[in-house]
Amino acid sequence: MAKLVLIRHGQSEWNLENLFTGWVDVNLSEKGVEEAKNAGRSLKAEGLEFDYAYTSVLKRAIKTLHFALEESDQLWVPETKTWRLNERHYGALQGQNKAEAAEKWGADQVHIWRRSYDVLPPLQAADAEGSIANDRRYADLDARTVPAGENLKVTLERVIPFWQDEVAPKLKDGKNIVIAAHGNSLRALSKYIENISDDDILNLEMATGEPVVYTFNEALEVTDKKILTKNKD
Repeated sequence: MAKLVLIRHGQSEWNLENLFTGWVDVNLSEKGVEEAKNAGRSLKAEGLEFDYAYTSVLKRAIKTLHFALEESDQLWVPETKTWRLNERHYGALQGQNKAEAAEKWGADQVHIWRRSYDVLPPLQAADAEGSIANDRRYADLDARTVPAGENLKVTLERVIPFWQDEVAPKLKDGKNIVIAAHGNSLRALSKYIENISDDDILNLEMATGEPVVYTFNEALEVTDKKILTKNKD
């Protein structure tokens, strides 16, 4: 039976500072590095071996994958990076302190933007500081594809082609896969994998650095889900 492991990146520097991050390419904090390494130790202790690895094009996820693979003695596993695994784009909220955003727009409105399934945040202007309009990582994408702001629904819509084209065929072939990405891109994947309702997905949290292990049968039905909780020592 094939296994899929999802790992939300370790704590980032902006997680630590309580800032909306989205597609901004920030680094792991010191705690985040240790969380990523600990994820790899958990994978090794569980005896999980991978055939393929995937991550986003953002360094906090890339480094998490590398630390996890290194700690589990699998740094050699073939790796693919894709923008489809990027964090949800938080639009004009990116770079904003979450508490200050609540003061500016109201706590209820910010909560809706953060947690609603299909409500978009205020969109980012093309010439805004931190805009990805001229980022060469996305130069080959159709301009209509590059987001100025996303909700979880839109994030899911860009993740599904990745699942269908890359992950599902390999799982059907009995291959084991590890994905290191972001809270919302992984929540979107989990929603699709588990057929979680639009309402119930709002309650799903992905802890930083905690591998989630899915086991599938040949029909790609989930037969087991296990969370490798952090070592508290």
